[in-house]
Amino acid sequence: MRIVFAGTPETAVPSLKALIDSDGHEIAAVITRPDAPKGRGRTLHRSPVGEVADAAGIEVLTPTSGRDPELASALRELDVEAAAVVAYGNILPQDVLDIPRHGWVNLHFSLLPAWRGASPVNAAIAAGDEITGASTFRLEAAMDTGPVYGTITETIGAQDTAGELLERLAESGAGLLVATLNGIESGELVAVEQPSDGVSYSGKISSADARIRWDLPAFAVDRHIRSITPVPGAWTELDGQRFKIGAVTLPGGDSLPEQAAGLTAGELNWTKKSLFVGTASGPIVIDRLQPPGKKLMNAMDWVRGSHIEPGARFA
Repeated sequence: MRIVFAGTPETAVPSLKALIDSDGHEIAAVITRPDAPKGRGRTLHRSPVGEVADAAGIEVLTPTSGRDPELASALRELDVEAAAVVAYGNILPQDVLDIPRHGWVNLHFSLLPAWRGASPVNAAIAAGDEITGASTFRLEAAMDTGPVYGTITETIGAQDTAGELLERLAESGAGLLVATLNGIESGELVAVEQPSDGVSYSGKISSADARIRWDLPAFAVDRHIRSITPVPGAWTELDGQRFKIGAVTLPGGDSLPEQAAGLTAGELNWTKKSLFVGTASGPIVIDRLQPPGKKLMNAMDWVRGSHIEPGARFA
């Protein structure tokens, strides 16, 4: 089937590669976000999807928005039968959605109708979900409401970060996307309307959202940190300076060292091996953190090299 692929970040790369390697599908063009400044020199760089397309000799379209009239014109000239979308990042108007004969097939990283929106993997971890997955559905003008073609499931591990979970879903979801397009081409696959029950939403995550609230229970703090690791990254402040928190552990067992007992929210203390911080329900262990102007490091290396005293407080 002759298709166009729309996607931008590294998350979309496994799907593009799977379609390039698949039998029976021809990628007429790739649509991605325009080149963006990156690094210290702020030089323009192609998106990860654009780089893969360039290497494969596929035409790359970089409209400034989904409403760019040149995008609609290009799609009509390409005469594609279907379009595949993975984390493209631009809203597509109805007149563009109507161009491919089989519509736009979107790979979304949740079990729809759960966690429609921009950050489904983050939301699933933050909510304490034990199972998530990916869905392919026909794109509509409304957000993630279209009928579903297929799903896969994925267990969320107790230590999974959003980055780790998304990486697994991107790989398994690529196979689901190829299978969905195969089924559409053969006529054997029919999309099913989403149920009205079980709808939930996940919004964009801002820097303010990434700030840690130490006055929450330990399990909620742990979920919050894992849900935004590595991007945008959880942060807190000490003496007015911002620290990123890279990894934490919930202490196991019934006994805690004396240094961890009775810590109030945000309060710090440590043993020779572990840095503890208080929460609303008990302490957690900070494994890795990033002080201002430095790289991510072992938390105890930071303690040994700093001048903090027990009782210092993250805020």
